[in-house]
Amino acid sequence: MNEFVSLLNDILWSTPVIYILLGVGLVFSILTRFLQVRHIKEMVRLMFQGKSSEAGVSSFQAMSIALSGRVGTGNIAGVATAIFYGGPGAVFWMWAIAFIGASSAFVESTLAQIYKVKQDGQYRGGPAYFIEKGIGWKWFGMTFAIAALIAMAVLMPGVQSNSIAAGMKNAFSMPTWVTGAVIILLLGFIILGGVKRIASTAQVIVPFMALGYILFSVIIIAMNITALPEVIGLIFKSAFAMDSAFGGIIGMAISWGVKRGVFSNEAGQGTGAHAAAAAEVSHPAKQGLVQAFSVYIDTLLVCSATAFMILFTGAFNTQAEDGSYIVHNLVDVEQGPGYTQAAVDTVMPGFGAGFVAIALFFFAFTTIMAYYYIAETNIAYLFRNRNSKTIMFVLKIIILLTAFIGAIRPAELAWALGDVGLGIMVWLNVIAIVILAKPALVALKDYERQKKAGLDPVFNPKKLGIKNADFWETDYIHDAERKNKS
Repeated sequence: MNEFVSLLNDILWSTPVIYILLGVGLVFSILTRFLQVRHIKEMVRLMFQGKSSEAGVSSFQAMSIALSGRVGTGNIAGVATAIFYGGPGAVFWMWAIAFIGASSAFVESTLAQIYKVKQDGQYRGGPAYFIEKGIGWKWFGMTFAIAALIAMAVLMPGVQSNSIAAGMKNAFSMPTWVTGAVIILLLGFIILGGVKRIASTAQVIVPFMALGYILFSVIIIAMNITALPEVIGLIFKSAFAMDSAFGGIIGMAISWGVKRGVFSNEAGQGTGAHAAAAAEVSHPAKQGLVQAFSVYIDTLLVCSATAFMILFTGAFNTQAEDGSYIVHNLVDVEQGPGYTQAAVDTVMPGFGAGFVAIALFFFAFTTIMAYYYIAETNIAYLFRNRNSKTIMFVLKIIILLTAFIGAIRPAELAWALGDVGLGIMVWLNVIAIVILAKPALVALKDYERQKKAGLDPVFNPKKLGIKNADFWETDYIHDAERKNKS
């Protein structure tokens, strides 16, 4: 099993794929004239605009659902793993994929809004929907939906629950099966309440957990502030093979930085697009900009918090490709949450294990919650016009089981399966957004034109020559236009 999964990952995450992801993000950045820089102020403003409705959630709730998926074990265990295999330079490449990936997040989320539908009384959308409606390839849309369903319900929840269980066992000697049972009890209560309960839970937990974690990292950085120039220099030198110790693993730095960066911020993966479609907004570009900013929150803030805690305290090991150690500061500490726990313990002895275990619980639990929502959306796509209540119930059982099994399975296999699920979705989604980028770019220009004219932008796909945006043509545009004219 391990050999087969490893072979799949070698294909899905080969060197060309890594550079394709970087290249696509760079092209979108150029085509949007680096909106991730130009529109930062607008992103923050839009985050707190809009209200929920019977069919949709607010912009902030949609971003919170997306951040639930983005801010997970990748922000703690993933960063540590990237440093273990790629050295400190991997952190720079995580930043790089976040910066250019923000444009990819804008494109996929804007497309999700353009081609969303009102189904069973609520907004639904995402790659499967915009592939079918935008490109016209129903078979490709179904392929993505099936791949997303397998990834979100079967392959990836185990990564999150495994990290929670490992953290709890290390900190509190809690048996993994007990942690698994607690996870499924809490998760079952939330997902049975549907998207509204998921959104309400996410908007409370996500800001609290992210801000608390970042604040704690700031304390550790402040206590080691004299090391700031050295750490920043080490990150940049290692990223470009200018450091003698890490120069030989620059390929690993890029590969693991991009892979773990994408795993964490999900830009280009298509997951954030599902939540983006659920938002109640007057123009697709609004939610596209909000979702782009969520990539910054995930990687430039939360991932950086972990990286700085580890690097400032020297609580890490880095392995060369031949298995020897380039840096070996920790003994009998497996790469992952243990690095962050050791980092906190250097400043507050005995506190690190408990702090990281609790942080991991919130981070990873909300991610599983988001995975369920994404899986549910793809079930809704696959079984349109059919009674899917039974199938939805089966989905809930499956994701609860995989979360429990993930808590008790070996960590290495859990991560490898998660990488397979992520890789499949990334491949399919990147192909789709490259083909279908034009409507998102047209929407951005339309949004900027209306803002320049002093209007609150509203979307009219017919005027822009965008076809099959049925929701905006029939259910929304007339009321929105009337409001703007008044």
